[in-house]
Amino acid sequence: MPRCFWCSDDPLYQAYHDAEWGVPLDDPQRLFELLLLEGFQAGLSWFTVLKKREHYRRVLFGFDAGRLAVLDDAGIERLLQDPGIIRNRRKLEAARQNARAWLRLEDPAGWLWSFVGGAPRINRFRTPAEVPATTPEAVALSRALKKAGFAFVGPTICYAFMQACGMVMDHTVDCDRHAELAVPAARPIPAPRR
Repeated sequence: MPRCFWCSDDPLYQAYHDAEWGVPLDDPQRLFELLLLEGFQAGLSWFTVLKKREHYRRVLFGFDAGRLAVLDDAGIERLLQDPGIIRNRRKLEAARQNARAWLRLEDPAGWLWSFVGGAPRINRFRTPAEVPATTPEAVALSRALKKAGFAFVGPTICYAFMQACGMVMDHTVDCDRHAELAVPAARPIPAPRR
């Protein structure tokens, strides 16, 4: 099947492209996981993180924000010895910080989706050059996340997160997934509670 330009021939990457990337996601637990993984990606390729995702799930308590929020410094030290993850102290400390910030949000899924008006933005890019690295919405999300106490949430990371969780649908028009995901979602994203 024709896929987006960034998808390699690796079966793991293809499965991610075909089943996950760009699919509207409103489950708070999965959104939190994805936000942390995008932060771990900073300065690296997404494929590097994707290959380590299952191990991250094991060592980071299934991305349970409550358990990550109370991770102590000794726990971070243990994680820094684990070759199955990206061993970066600042990113691990940010994961703990982000868990604490996440728990302070009343309705994280609704709040995140409010940056695109509660519904996926469907783009119709024809070439890789048309796909932006960031947008005004990603900049606004980045600022709001930082204000809420999050780290490793710059505009480029935020846009990658928005693409991955389907807030924006950036499969190019020559990709088979574009036609499938360009149809409005059968289940609307819940409006944020204010």
